[in-house]
Order: sequence, then structure tokens, then C-alpha cells
Amino acid sequence: MTLYIDPPTWPGHGRMWSHLISDVSFDELHAFAATLGAPPRGFDGDHYDIPSDWYEAAIAAGAIPVGSKELLRRLTKAGLRRPKGRPAES
Repeated sequence: MTLYIDPPTWPGHGRMWSHLISDVSFDELHAFAATLGAPPRGFDGDHYDIPSDWYEAAIAAGAIPVGSKELLRRLTKAGLRRPKGRPAES
């Protein structure tokens, strides 16, 4: 299981957010997100939006912290990148 999370530097809804991805499968990503308590609505096509106050818990649960550019590189290399406007798999 390999999951990655970038720093909570993305603003939205009065909070800061991280992106959580898998470089293996969406099934792995959904299972890990569920263990964190992330709701299905947090899935945004190819990643979960994770609030900043969950960042340390995600790392403690096994997510590897990486920079945003590295996260995108790993997601793209895994073939799991879903650019905005393309249908998402669940």
C-alpha cells in the first residue's frame, strides 16, 4: 500500500487542504480514506481532499508526505490522473 499526501496549502471553505492519492489503485485510495473517516464527497476524481487538521493523522496511518509537484508526478506516472472535465472512476 502506497499513499501520498501533500502539505495542506490549498485554501477552500475557510480551511486549508491536502490532497491524498494512491499510486496503485482507486480501491486502495478509497479504503485508506475510509479508515481516516473521509466522506465519499471528499473524492475529487483522482484524489481525496483532506483538511489540514487530518494531515498528521493521515501520515500516522501510513501516508507518505511529499510536495505537491511530486504528488502529481506519482499520480500521473501511475496512470491514475484524471484531469478536470474527465469522468471520474469510483
